Parts: sequence; structure tokens; C-alpha cells
Amino acid sequence: MAGKKKKSSSMNTSIRDVGFRTAFIKGNGITKLSAVIFGLGNLLHKQIIRGLIMLSLEIAYIYYMISFGLNSIKNFITLGTKVQEEVFNEAKQIYEYVTGDNSMLCLLYGVITIVLTLGFILFLITSVKSAYGTQKKIELGKPVPTFKDDLSSLLEQNLHKTLLFTPMIGVLCFTIIPLFFMALIAFTSYDRNHQTPGNLFSWVGFDNFIALFSKGSKLSHTFWPVLGWTFTWAIFATFTCYILGMLLAMLINREGTRFKGFWRFIFVLSIAVPQFVSLLTMRTIFNANGPVNVMLRQIGVIGIRDSIPFFTDPLLAKITIICINIWIGVPFTMLTTTGILQNIPKELYEAAKVDGANAFVTFFKITLPYMLFVTTPTLITAFAGNINNFNVIFLLSGGGPETLDYYYAGKTDLLVTWLYKLTITNKDYNLGAVISILVFIIMATLTLLTYRRTGSYKDEEAFQ
Repeated sequence: MAGKKKKSSSMNTSIRDVGFRTAFIKGNGITKLSAVIFGLGNLLHKQIIRGLIMLSLEIAYIYYMISFGLNSIKNFITLGTKVQEEVFNEAKQIYEYVTGDNSMLCLLYGVITIVLTLGFILFLITSVKSAYGTQKKIELGKPVPTFKDDLSSLLEQNLHKTLLFTPMIGVLCFTIIPLFFMALIAFTSYDRNHQTPGNLFSWVGFDNFIALFSKGSKLSHTFWPVLGWTFTWAIFATFTCYILGMLLAMLINREGTRFKGFWRFIFVLSIAVPQFVSLLTMRTIFNANGPVNVMLRQIGVIGIRDSIPFFTDPLLAKITIICINIWIGVPFTMLTTTGILQNIPKELYEAAKVDGANAFVTFFKITLPYMLFVTTPTLITAFAGNINNFNVIFLLSGGGPETLDYYYAGKTDLLVTWLYKLTITNKDYNLGAVISILVFIIMATLTLLTYRRTGSYKDEEAFQ
């Protein structure tokens, strides 16, 4: 009996796993027609509610396309043809604005229609596979599931689909569609000279990417230095905080250190202060007339009218930003590594001491490998976060000092802060979208390649 039940279960699984091509080719006429009339196979085999749901979705899509969708696709291709204009109304003896096309809405509605069309194709595949599954059950003499059985399956073997349905709809509506929409802007002329609704923008293909990488162009002359500083900043910001935070945790955690709780409390206190408050405070402290420069004048280190250009000299501004970030970031690393240090088996250190290993050997052979194994995923995440660390740069230096050599960027701007200036300040949305795509490609590639090479990924049970 158990073997029979197991065989039946495996047969059900094999039917569900059949692909669309196999289902369409091996299916009978009713199954093939289910690709044209959704739910037909279910309706004819008395799965009325399931069939009606599929059929109603098809009718709703067809109605949408006839009433709105086809026109949306047309406008998506052209991005609008009629410009808003001012026309003199002779009857009223006044000038009136005649509404034109809105390229932004043309693009948005086109994206929504494309996504709905992809959903329609998915339902087409589901309709055929569902009809084929019902067909096979009848051929094998098995009972056809009722609507009550379908509901029961959604609470049992298909519970994962039930629970993931709402989150997936949210991800689609609030993540995938907006990302797709913003990515398409990179291939348009949507900049400060083509603002909607007064003006139209159009498709320009890869012209924006070409302009960004063209040798000798101001955009290219801006992109490569900003990219270089972005990586420099990310490397220093990540590894200085990591190494110094780990060393601080080791210093507090060592057996000879007294009042461990007090020292941890002191450093954790800086985390309790909102980061933007700390950054703005530091900006005030290190500005031209801030407390640091005033104190240096009073003790005679610099002249009475002089000041150290912490944020106005390009090189010094970068060094200052990295140092302030260390002060802000080290306590976070200290907290993370403290817990890991306390979980390293003491037997390893005792065995190393017996073998005559000194502190440096035990650090590089025991502590550091263990720390890297556990924290490498966090380290990768921190590196990716620092590439997009908007707060530190924007609140400390604002991307400055400014320079005429760059296109709307300062010497300390990261790609993300440059993107902000291009879109919010200069309204070059197409260039901002191009940079967003490049940042995504760079981060995704580096993160995936690095993570797949780590011990945490390859041998996750090594330190258990």
C-alpha cells in the first residue's frame, strides 16, 4: 500500500514537472486549444472554477489590450509625437495650452503593458500544462482534482506558492517594474532639455553609453576618475574599519584587560548617536573656522589667518573623509567581531601555545582565518555598501571641492553622489540611469565572483 502511494505521488510530480513544449506536443486537441482558450481543458473536464479563473484572466487581458494596451505599445515605440503647445483662442481672445503627449507616461504605460503581456504568456503556459495534467490523470484512470482539492493543495504541498504570492507581487510592482522603467531611461534623451510634459524625449539607443566612454569627452574625463576614487574609497573604508575594529575587539577581549564592559560601552555609545548627526558635527569641527583650526591657530601651529583645508584640498579631503569614517565604522566591526572572538575554541590557542607559537603566529594561523571565514560575507556586503555610501560623502564634503574639469562632479564624489547631482540638480536623468546600470553591473559582478570563491561558500561546515 505504501509502495503504491509512493508510486502515485511520484507520478503526480512527474506530470507537474512536464514542460510547456512537451505538454503542447503530446497533448490532445483540447490541450492544444487551451493555448487559445485559457482553461478550456479544465472546463471540459469539469474543473469549472479553475477553468473560469483562467478564462477570465484571458478576457481581462484582451479587454485591456483593446481598450488601452495596443495604444500604450504604440506610444512606447514613439514615446509621443504631439508636443504641448500654446494656441490662441479667438473666441476667448486668450492663449491656451493644448495638452500634448507625455513621454514619461508613454514609457511607464508601455513597461506595464509589456509586464502584463509576459504575465499573459505565463498564464498561457499554465493553461496548457494544467490541461495536459488533467488529460494524463484521465488517461491513467485517476480522479480529477476538484476546486476543493486545489484549495487544499495551496495549504499543503503548494503552501510555498501561497505564502510567496503576495511578496512576489510586491517585488514585481515596487522593485522589478521601477527598475526596468529606470533602466530604459538610459536609452532615451531624457535630460534637462527634454523635460516632460512641456517637451518630449525619444529613444537614442546606446548614445548615452558611447558619450560616457568616448575618449576625450568631458563625461569620460569625469567618469574614470570618479570610478577610481569610488573603488579607492570602498577599499579603504571597508578594510580599515574591519582590521582596526577586529584589533580593538581583540584588545578589549584579551584576558589582561580590565573593565571590558565599560570599554565596550564607551565605543558602542558612538553608535547610539545617529550617523548623520555625527557626520554633520565632524563637518563643523573640521571646517575652515571650526574648533580644530581655531585651536591650531591659538597654539601657533598655523598662522592667525590660515586654516588647514580639510575639505577644500582634494587629497586632504579624501584622507579626512577616510579617517572620519574609521571613527564612525570601527565600533560596528568591534561589536561583530567580539561575539566571534568569544566563540573561537580556546583549545586551539592552548595547543598553539604548547607548540611554541607566539601572538603573531596564533593571530595569522587561528584568529584571522576563523574571522575571515565567518565574516567574509559581511565584508563583501560592507564593500558593496561603501561603493554606494551616500551619507558619508554627501554630509561631510558634499562631493567637493568642486572643479571645472569634471561634468557636475567634485573631487570627492562617488558614482552614487555624482548620480544624485546629475538627476536632482542637473536633471540629466538619462546619464543618471546609465551610471546606475554600470554601478549595478560592477557591484553584482564583484559580489558574486568574490562570494563564490570564499571558504564560507565552498566549505560552510569547516569550522563547525
